[in-house]
Amino acid sequence: GPLLILAGAGSGKTRVLTHRIAYLIDEKGVNPWNIMAITFTNKAAGEMRERVDGLVEHGASSVWVSTFHSLCVRILRRFIENLGYGTNFTIYDTDDQRTLMKQIVKAASLDPKQFKDRNLLGIISSAKNELIGPEEFLLSARAEGNMRLQKIGELYAEYQKQLKKNNALDFDDLLMKTVELFEAKKEVLEYYQDRFRYIMVDEYQDTNTAQFRLVSLLAAKYKNLCVVGDDDQSIYRFRGAKPELMLGFERDYPDAKKILLDTNYRCSRQIVEAAGKLIVHNRTRFEKDIRAA
Repeated sequence: GPLLILAGAGSGKTRVLTHRIAYLIDEKGVNPWNIMAITFTNKAAGEMRERVDGLVEHGASSVWVSTFHSLCVRILRRFIENLGYGTNFTIYDTDDQRTLMKQIVKAASLDPKQFKDRNLLGIISSAKNELIGPEEFLLSARAEGNMRLQKIGELYAEYQKQLKKNNALDFDDLLMKTVELFEAKKEVLEYYQDRFRYIMVDEYQDTNTAQFRLVSLLAAKYKNLCVVGDDDQSIYRFRGAKPELMLGFERDYPDAKKILLDTNYRCSRQIVEAAGKLIVHNRTRFEKDIRAA
């Protein structure tokens, strides 16, 4: 069932996740093939992979440990033809994106000083993190009567058109297109829901709308979703992270259990107490009293 683990700083959350995986396999007889752990960085995924391999005797390699983006790439490489792309699509890096956007601005006879490629790509990236496509972006800009945003919406639409023509995706598309695929093709979603019956998400406080939607879709059938994080440690608001998604977990899953890891094994008492006195002023947070060991 759904489980929320509030893991204070230095409380050993990676250890909790890896031991939970081992417990599911060794004690509960869960097939390793049905377990997935998602984290944010390649470094964290590598670390978790190592620990799982060290803990689990049989079938460790079948546990899927990955970042959000590498998970999406693997799914799209297999099923993206359903969205009209080829499975050999290219993933554009920042330089590719900027080159393409400069061409689009030039073709639209716009002043590149007024419409800087970096700014435009930042706005598009934020929209994609919120799962807002070009059509919705344009509608909202028109409703506001904002001429500049309307123009950006047109550039966004052209940017997506050119990406598709080049059989390419940018980094944010990986998540957005996977959500689109799941929502358009029920049988693809069901295949992955049956594959990933036990889902664990690390650093849950840093998920954005697209990541949240992806995990919600995958976990909808069996509801074996275990999320680990600390709302007090969310630092990626600028990348679309929404710590309030973590705060709403119990609303989304009314039968969720909540466990607090409140012992810090990393810092001295003075540091833990000083940090606690500061963070208590945050208005939206889970109440917790972290102790130093």
